[in-house]
Amino acid sequence: MTFTTRLKEEITRVPNNDIENRSIIDAFLRYNSIVSNDTITITLENASVTRFIYKIIKSTFGVLPKIIVRVQKRFHVKQIYILEIHDKIDFIKDFIDIKKYPLLDSDEEKCAFLKGAFLGVGNVSNPKTSGYHLEYILDNEKDAKFICKLLNYFNLNAKVIQRGYKYIAYIKMGESISDLIKMFRAINSLFEFEDTRIYRDHKNMVNRLNNCELANQEKSIKSGLSQLEDIEYLEKKDLTKLLDEKVLIVINYRKKYPDVSLQELADIISLETDYKVGKSGVNHHFRTIRKLKEKYMNNKE
Repeated sequence: MTFTTRLKEEITRVPNNDIENRSIIDAFLRYNSIVSNDTITITLENASVTRFIYKIIKSTFGVLPKIIVRVQKRFHVKQIYILEIHDKIDFIKDFIDIKKYPLLDSDEEKCAFLKGAFLGVGNVSNPKTSGYHLEYILDNEKDAKFICKLLNYFNLNAKVIQRGYKYIAYIKMGESISDLIKMFRAINSLFEFEDTRIYRDHKNMVNRLNNCELANQEKSIKSGLSQLEDIEYLEKKDLTKLLDEKVLIVINYRKKYPDVSLQELADIISLETDYKVGKSGVNHHFRTIRKLKEKYMNNKE
């Protein structure tokens, strides 16, 4: 069972009042039904959502949809649920008047509308296996922009893109998706999503720290090899006698510890000798060594 399926099934178990049910069914029928002159047809794949929508249609409009169950055997066997409404068609058409934007006066109605739209055309990626992504798949740009406007009313950083012949209102930020699930009052799904998000964020932080540590180690090794080359050159040319005692101490310890960082080298020298030096002091001595090498090479040329 996918995370989207679990979330939708949990949403159907959350109790709603009559005002919320009206907004839920308005959004669901508006974006996920086929309306003809004498029939409204709804096609679903989830039994829990089918029962939920059936009950709201019954309580809101006072009609009993006809239920048709079909078995689809393409790729894998699954049941398709079809709800057909044949009564009060004109009344329901006026209720969901698709030519106009729905009137949503309160935050409660806006949230319920988003919930109903999600049950019909929503999808959210599995937070354990992919990036954070929640989307509403709409047939036209006007509806996508309206859903995006509702999402952004709650500061969820939604955007709209076109994908083929469809328009997508989507959220990419994990925190925003978490806030929307909280608005749906799907507590178990919220905990699952947040647990996964905390684990992934911690794992990413550890990976970044490890990458930084590896990069610093590589940098220290390259720096140490370059410093050893400078030292070797001075020793071959018998130029170390021009350096003072403190620089010679640094040279001796760099040869003993070629792979350590400047800070580690400074700590070792301070611990094992009477010369107390910091990272900047060690770096200054290596600049002195490099300048002496460059001066000799330039004079030779």
